[in-house]
Amino acid sequence: MARFLRRAALRGVVSAVVALGVALVARKGGRDGSATAAAAGALVAGSAQELPVAALPAAAVGALTICRARPRPRAAAVGLALGAGVALGLRRVWPVPPRTSAEVRRTHTQVSSRPAPDGTGLTVVVNAAAGMPGKVDIADDLRRRLPGATVVEVGEGDDLDAALARTAPADVVGIAGGDGSVNAAAAVAREAGKPLFVVPAGTLNHFVRDLGVEGVDDAVEALRHGHAVAVDTGTIDGRPFLNTASFGTYSDLVDARERLEGTIGKWPALVVALARLLRTAEPMEAELDGRDRRLWMVFVGNCTYSPPGFAPAWRERLDDGWLDVRLVDASSPFSRSRLLSAVLTGRLASSTVYEAFLTKELQVRTRGAPLRLAHDGETFDGRRDFTIAKGAPLAVYAPPSS
Repeated sequence: MARFLRRAALRGVVSAVVALGVALVARKGGRDGSATAAAAGALVAGSAQELPVAALPAAAVGALTICRARPRPRAAAVGLALGAGVALGLRRVWPVPPRTSAEVRRTHTQVSSRPAPDGTGLTVVVNAAAGMPGKVDIADDLRRRLPGATVVEVGEGDDLDAALARTAPADVVGIAGGDGSVNAAAAVAREAGKPLFVVPAGTLNHFVRDLGVEGVDDAVEALRHGHAVAVDTGTIDGRPFLNTASFGTYSDLVDARERLEGTIGKWPALVVALARLLRTAEPMEAELDGRDRRLWMVFVGNCTYSPPGFAPAWRERLDDGWLDVRLVDASSPFSRSRLLSAVLTGRLASSTVYEAFLTKELQVRTRGAPLRLAHDGETFDGRRDFTIAKGAPLAVYAPPSS
């Protein structure tokens, strides 16, 4: 529930800010109070899309704000309608994912795994530097629930990879962290031929959300009953990924965000980095499966993502055997302007600069210097010639399908 509340609050606030700006521009300052009403309407409509019950406190805040502003009735009605429209319109560029994991229940193949009622055989690394609020309690919670497990905590400045390497001799490799930490643990588990135990403790938690693991309760119960499923993995230039891989301007965006986030925070850093990148980025020359291309970016999802376009947010399956490739072409005239317009209007999926297809493997040969590559939010220097492909499946503990 806490995760959905955070999502509702974030969408509501962002919708309100955008609606306020639109109303101020439209009404030249919004002196009749319509801008305030627009922000209130967007706050309620935005929150309700993520979690309907969140609309109640949002409505209370909005009503109080409108009462203090005292707009004329007609201006208030216009503002509320405008705000609601802005909040709904944002769905085109910021899709609303399913509210519960039951809506994306996996159809993965179940694999045999030994039940571990007290956690015996599990070594789990808790990344205390991950982004989820309240994550510092996870280590103590796991020790209490799984007294037979070995729980290792790593903090800011500690070597996460070294800690994970020490989990390989265990019967089960465990990780509590964000998507980057989970990906690193998955590489260790796959190499050692061991199942993976995951607890969400990051900012976004894409993989565990699609897996149906909402928190410590789900992970512990799956381990106790020995319920594991086989999920697909992907590889880019030999490095595994569970969610997504990319190259081109997306990798540059990740690097630029990381340089700024220590000073201004992750989400503001992402906005600033994107604004700079759209002004200065240059397309890349690459050969995809033997065909010369001029591209802005290439996104590759491990299994098929929804929705279409360049805002992929969730998967209904984690074992469909496909790579979901989406790319933005830079060879046509005014491609940068057309790309920006398509993104802002939510029409990228139907734009002529956008392409999407499913494949099992993608051969890439770059021109000039090797590219920066990205996998599950982490970047690295790749080779000039590399392959993106499906890897061996991985056994992961997860609650049974409903």
